[in-house]
Amino acid sequence: MSMENTSSVEEFILLGLSVNQGVKKICFVTFLSFYLMILAGNLLIVSTIISSQRLSSPMYFFLGYLSFIDVCYSSVTAPKMIADLLAEKKPISFGGCMAQLFGVHFFGCTEIFILTVMAYDRYVAICRPLHYTTLMTRRVCGRMVVGSWVGGFVHSLAQTLLTVQLPFCGPNRVDHYFCDVHPLLQLACTDTYAVGIIVVANSGMISLSCFLILVVSYAVILRSLRSQTSEGWHKALSTCGSHITVVILFFGPCTFIYIRPSSNLAEDKSVAVFYTIITPMLNPLIYTLRNEEVKSAMRKLWSRGVGNESRKV
Repeated sequence: MSMENTSSVEEFILLGLSVNQGVKKICFVTFLSFYLMILAGNLLIVSTIISSQRLSSPMYFFLGYLSFIDVCYSSVTAPKMIADLLAEKKPISFGGCMAQLFGVHFFGCTEIFILTVMAYDRYVAICRPLHYTTLMTRRVCGRMVVGSWVGGFVHSLAQTLLTVQLPFCGPNRVDHYFCDVHPLLQLACTDTYAVGIIVVANSGMISLSCFLILVVSYAVILRSLRSQTSEGWHKALSTCGSHITVVILFFGPCTFIYIRPSSNLAEDKSVAVFYTIITPMLNPLIYTLRNEEVKSAMRKLWSRGVGNESRKV
């Protein structure tokens, strides 16, 4: 079919995670709880970093943005997915579908770049400590964050433009709980082989290349830690361990989905739950449970809030 033909599909029907009513009710309670934990945990980290003068280093500057992105990222898919678990029909307009696709890739890719920037920050702090303050200035950190947002925007725009120009003339049932490139490609009434290759080259290579950069950077960091004292080694390893855990949880499923053409959509949407819901929920726990400075700042923020309330009474 010619690419000049306009799409006749005005809305898509999301099939969701399951058709079993019992499973859907369990999923509703579970994922609603997860989403509330995502909002509470990540917004607590953002407010703690903003309000605490002790958490002004580049590491916490980036952590604040990571938590903010996690809230935005999960909010693109989770509310719709949770509401659909109680609905018989799960429609989403063509424009809403493309907007969701754009949001997923925008915030997802931005998070990939932020995690990579955080690894660079740890590399400089541990391997080049004498140059840390001159290399990681507030201006440099700001430019890195802006670059991450711009990179995410360019990537997402490319993915969305590749998809939106495809002709969709039916069927319109998307075997997923949100609009993503792979399930939409299977609905296009044209040959999508070339587009599929571009999608894999774009999304897959970004995930894989950033993951390899992270692996190499932490290999260098771990090698440099051999010359550290026992106390310095444990402190650095504790800080890096949190980031490595987040990287594995996010990049593993994400790379699995986008590094190859999709062949099993049921499997893909189950894996997608990890990087759209599970990882944003676990990030606050991972970074706070292993970080005494963050926990101390949270306790001070809590005591300050309780003190203000008691004075009002």
